[in-house]
Amino acid sequence: MKIFNTRLSTLSDTQKAQLAEQYQADDYLLLDFDTRQHSRFRAITVSGEAVGVDLPRTGVLKGDDVLINESGELMQVIAKPQAVTKVTADDDFLLMKGAYHLGNRHVPLMFDHSFDQGNADYALYFENDHVLAQMLENLGLHIESTSVPFEPETGAYQKGQGHSHGHSHSQSHAHADSSSDSHSHSHSNKHGHEHSHSHAHSHHDETVGQSE
Repeated sequence: MKIFNTRLSTLSDTQKAQLAEQYQADDYLLLDFDTRQHSRFRAITVSGEAVGVDLPRTGVLKGDDVLINESGELMQVIAKPQAVTKVTADDDFLLMKGAYHLGNRHVPLMFDHSFDQGNADYALYFENDHVLAQMLENLGLHIESTSVPFEPETGAYQKGQGHSHGHSHSQSHAHADSSSDSHSHSHSNKHGHEHSHSHAHSHHDETVGQSE
């Protein structure tokens, strides 16, 4: 099984052409956010080949990151669309208020304006949580379930910025950022509900596939 153990920061024209060919052949990894938080795992490419990823603990894999193994073979990571909660508001100030309350609870949060927002200019996305959704509705924000590639912000003090690659598979580039390997935050809202959001970045050997 091929093991990819290095994240590329720059690509040559030859490597870009190689990745374009691999994409046409479905030779890439389509991974959700939970899997991309890990530094060590087994996965199945879209074409059905089993591969391993064994990286230094240098942060969450981003959509369009490119990995290389000791033989010089490349593997591109693409963020898989997943079920999330989309938040919009009638005005930007109200959306900013919602972002504050979610950030205060350490919720991984994606800011985006490239997807279709209808009448809204911007939207927030977070992993489904009915208690948080209810809190936001109580604040007057609009909530809906959707499925998009989830690329939450990495944090202002980390290298790189959170970004969304919604529908782009034509570009191949890598982003390295730093994050702690695991963290757990407990929080409660005004209804007295308390949850714990744990996001582990530790090594694991679970195999992930591409089935919906």
